[in-house]
Amino acid sequence: MDKDTWEYLSYVVTVIGLPFGILVFIYEQWKERESEEEEVYQLLSDNYQDFLKVALENPDLRLFAAEQTPHLTDEQRERMFITFTMLISLFERAYLLLYEEHMPAKKLRRWRSWEDYMREWCQRADFRALLPVLLRGEDPEFVSYLTQMNQNELQQQRETKN
Repeated sequence: MDKDTWEYLSYVVTVIGLPFGILVFIYEQWKERESEEEEVYQLLSDNYQDFLKVALENPDLRLFAAEQTPHLTDEQRERMFITFTMLISLFERAYLLLYEEHMPAKKLRRWRSWEDYMREWCQRADFRALLPVLLRGEDPEFVSYLTQMNQNELQQQRETKN
């Protein structure tokens, strides 16, 4: 091959190969980011499943009942508080790792599952009663978010009763 052919091939590589290489690099970075986000979501989901096991191991606390659990001993109240503290910690971690103001559809779908969990727990009287204490010292944006969600759930419950 002569010098002109080599020069022509170098132009082809520059014009086609370089942009293609950049696109492949960007695509791989995007796939890696997606994989990391999916891993974070899966780890949080696993942690929530572990929390549910703890809740199931304490049936005397009636953690899944919507109404207030009557007549708890001091020890039961302490276990309930610790269990709810674990839950708030998990919710805050999910909020900090997954929540964004304007999310793409895939992220929003993941976040909504956590929103559903939070909403379900805000429907429980024992959880709601302890919420102000549980939220002390937590991330201010998370506190605002969960407090607003709790108020919305209370409002919906009032409307349903009327």
